[in-house]
Amino acid sequence: MRIEVLSIENLKALTGLVLELWTDCDFEEELKEYEKMIGSPDDAIYLAKEGEEHIAFIHTSIRRDYVEGADEMPVAYVEAIYVKPAFQKRGIARDLISAAEKWAMQKGLKQIGSDTDTTNPPSIEFHKAVGFTEVERIVCFIKNLE
Repeated sequence: MRIEVLSIENLKALTGLVLELWTDCDFEEELKEYEKMIGSPDDAIYLAKEGEEHIAFIHTSIRRDYVEGADEMPVAYVEAIYVKPAFQKRGIARDLISAAEKWAMQKGLKQIGSDTDTTNPPSIEFHKAVGFTEVERIVCFIKNLE
C-alpha cells in the first residue's frame, strides 16, 4: 500500500471515493470542491493506493473556530475518512490518521479532532483504538418554519 497526497492526477479517484462515502453527492460538484484544495495550506488530503486502485482517503483541515473538547485553537480536524469495505480492518485508516497527525504537527498544531454519528459504533471504536478520547455526544434538531 502507498499513501499519496491529493493531486490533479488522483483527483478523480478521490472524488469517486467521496461518492462511495456520501452517495447523495454530485461528482462534478465534489470534483470542483476538492480541486480547490490541491496545495491548500489548510487542508491535507491523502489517498491510499494498493496496486493501481485507490482504496481509501482522509481529509484533514485546520479549524480556527470552535471544536468540542479542544484546549486551544486552531486544531486539525478529520473532515472525512473512508476505506473501501473490502480493504477495512487492515490498518489502512490507522496509517491515514498517522499521515494526518504528522501533517498537523508540521503545522504546529497540538490536537486533532474528529466526529462521527452516535449510530456508528464501528467508527466510534476505531476512533478510540487510534487514540481519540470521546468528549461529547449531541442530538441535533431542526424545525421547519412556515
